[in-house]
Amino acid sequence: MVGQIVSTGRRQLADRLFRRRSVHLVVLALVVLMATLPGLASLPPLDRDEPRYLQATKQMVESGDYVDIRFQDEHRYKKPAGIYWLQSLAVAATGEGARAPIWAYRLVSVAALLIAVFGLYWTGTALFGAEAGFAAALVLATIFGAAFEGRVGKTDAMLLAMTVLAQGALARIHAGARTGAPARLSHAVVFWLAQGVGAMIKGPIPLMASALTVVALSVMERDWRWTKRLRPLIGIAILVAVVLPWLVLIVHRTGFAFFHEAVGKDLMGKVASGQESHGAPPGYYVLTFSLFFWPFGAMAVGAGLAAISQWRESPALRFCLAWYIPLWLAFELIATKLPHYVLPAYPALALLLGWGATSDRLNFSALRNWQRWVWRLAAFGFGLVTLGLVVVALAASPYLTGGFDLVALPLAAAVLVAGSLGLSSGLVAGTGRLAGAAIAAAATYGLFFGGLAPSLGPLWPSRTIAEIVARDKPCATTRLAAASYHEPSLVFLVGTDTILTDVAGVASHLEGDPACALGVVPTGDLDRLDAALKPSGLAADRLATVDGWNLADGKHVHLAVLKARR
Repeated sequence: MVGQIVSTGRRQLADRLFRRRSVHLVVLALVVLMATLPGLASLPPLDRDEPRYLQATKQMVESGDYVDIRFQDEHRYKKPAGIYWLQSLAVAATGEGARAPIWAYRLVSVAALLIAVFGLYWTGTALFGAEAGFAAALVLATIFGAAFEGRVGKTDAMLLAMTVLAQGALARIHAGARTGAPARLSHAVVFWLAQGVGAMIKGPIPLMASALTVVALSVMERDWRWTKRLRPLIGIAILVAVVLPWLVLIVHRTGFAFFHEAVGKDLMGKVASGQESHGAPPGYYVLTFSLFFWPFGAMAVGAGLAAISQWRESPALRFCLAWYIPLWLAFELIATKLPHYVLPAYPALALLLGWGATSDRLNFSALRNWQRWVWRLAAFGFGLVTLGLVVVALAASPYLTGGFDLVALPLAAAVLVAGSLGLSSGLVAGTGRLAGAAIAAAATYGLFFGGLAPSLGPLWPSRTIAEIVARDKPCATTRLAAASYHEPSLVFLVGTDTILTDVAGVASHLEGDPACALGVVPTGDLDRLDAALKPSGLAADRLATVDGWNLADGKHVHLAVLKARR
């Protein structure tokens, strides 16, 4: 009888836990979709990185060649093929082939953010309990950096997902070793599978995150024996099985050209020098933190400071600090810097925030004087970012279009709600306030990327040119040649056969097919174009003028879309 009562009690407890965790997962999924789906179809491709990925995938679908990565006729050997293959699968699922809309490519990033958020919930539940895991996952789902990468067709959302899965498995392996629980092969398999897929997405970043965590933890605890639970021999076999087929295919196709470009130039170039004008000194990620961890930056710093004071008491806190601090420092030391590079470190801060939101041991007065000043600086930076976002919401449309978009009002309100809830009067707010900030932040992203941003026409010259070409092209076989304005978004939106050239090249293109050809040149070069066309007896008729901003370099563009006239 007693055994039956105990068994029944256990089943009821398991049912309650299952129901609560099921609710957690449903809420997390809804928040991620709320933050990422609006604008997925209407937001134009964001130069320059996103359309490079989109176009390379599009050309794989057009050509049927899924080994050689190209942007038009140029090899694109900076990254492995993983993200292109995933995007190709998403495109194939639409049944539209190379004509698939942009949202199909971007769905891969939405799925990746869902994996990352669920993975962090799995991790946080093991380290600090289900409530803390839920809070941490909510944070990751709605910080600006993750919500932005979760809606664009690049590698970084999937890289985040694989890093979270690898680190989550590593966290469970470490926790099991510290509690004396039996080692589980499944954790090692998840760890190495995530490493393999991560390598196929963006090379060694997840492995670097895990290696730094292992070294830091082992030094802090003066114990390396727990790493045997990683099953390195099994791990090598998994890595070989995941990565080797691609390596064989690309070496067979290109020799060692891929490695020369991806490792010799791209990877080592980023470490040694600032590539593509993206160099910055150490401290860059301190300055970008308040935006890319908005609206939780101040609370995350508070939780981190509290964790530093208590790291000796908790293996879970040690794990989070060993994840974040070495990886953040490594990115600060790498010469090439972009704000999203440090994103794989941010889940560790989200875990600490989840711990802080469910802990009653965090006290501002317990901090040392220097820690209080660090928190005050973080709160100041967070306040500046919130104010800046309100200004952008209200002023962007009047400044760029001369009108006022009514969506700016609820957008500004959502920013203010997220900002006020995200700035706790203590170190870290409770889970209710944190959840409110997360929902308001998700609404902010939905309103901005789904409502305001697509309506800001001057920001999207490539979209305007593509609309003009679709409307006014004289022939079904019309090709466009563009001088000076060579953004990848133009190629993706107008077509793979778009010609990126100079004024003389546009003139030659118009001369070669005067009945069908179209051209784009800066308005300041129209006299040069007319002079180049004059010997052939042609002149350029202006179909439309495109005035706007090139977001890739922050410069005004004044472009004329033209056809030939005798």
